[in-house]
Amino acid sequence: MSRHKARIIGLLGLLFLCGLTGCSSVRLAYATAPTFGWIWLNNYVDFSRAQAPAVKKDIDAFFDWHRTTQLPVFLPLLASAQAQVLEPATPAQACQWEATLRDRLQPTLDKALGMAADWLPGLGEPQFKSIEKRYARNIQDMRDDYLQPDPAVRQAESVKRVLERAERLYGSLDEAQRKVVQDGVSASPFDPELWMRERQRRQRDTLQTVRRLQAERAGHDQRLAALSALVARTERSPDPEYRAYQQHLTDYNCNFVAQLHNATTPAQRRKARENLKGWEDDLRMLISGS
Repeated sequence: MSRHKARIIGLLGLLFLCGLTGCSSVRLAYATAPTFGWIWLNNYVDFSRAQAPAVKKDIDAFFDWHRTTQLPVFLPLLASAQAQVLEPATPAQACQWEATLRDRLQPTLDKALGMAADWLPGLGEPQFKSIEKRYARNIQDMRDDYLQPDPAVRQAESVKRVLERAERLYGSLDEAQRKVVQDGVSASPFDPELWMRERQRRQRDTLQTVRRLQAERAGHDQRLAALSALVARTERSPDPEYRAYQQHLTDYNCNFVAQLHNATTPAQRRKARENLKGWEDDLRMLISGS
């Protein structure tokens, strides 16, 4: 359960990243986030009728808290990004942005984990089974999206995903820039099979953790500590092979992001700055309640 509640932030934290990946309207996405968050979470957990009102109330309060205390944190980041996007980038700068975003999202994650710790005593085996079934569907979706039997199709889909993200920020890419993307994806160390195995390990870890806490009738502090440790194992796998792979992939992606950015034209960078300014304006209106 911790992972699911922590990932409702995914909705939250990624709401900001939504700007960086090109949501058509940050304000519209944020306005519907409490409803979407409830639907998404309930699809996993299948809360009882008795539990649903309190969970919905917590989700609404969570987004109110986030709007007033966390969205303002991203305004200086967006302002800084508008200046930096006009200049050439280095791999170190790309990695620093990822680390900065992760740090800014930590309070949101901490808040969500506290809510998860409160909800856990009300969950039972039927709900854990619901989570387990949803996990199985996620793995199948992952196979469909990232593990196509035909390597050419798999490669083409990967290129398509990267192109879509890049063009949301910079606008249309020309043929030379598309070649940079194609070559970068082709050389990437990304291993979907290894990623899927790690995903399955995380799923097992999550279910084992929440079942153990429930069986032990753990107190709030014990639940929160265990859920925080679970998230730590999600972010830093206990599998040394996967940790080494993850670091290698991160380093590669930082280089790739810098390379692609440096291949853009001044006009494309101005377009990126305009998009970033628009997302900053959207956040300001959200913060003010407009």
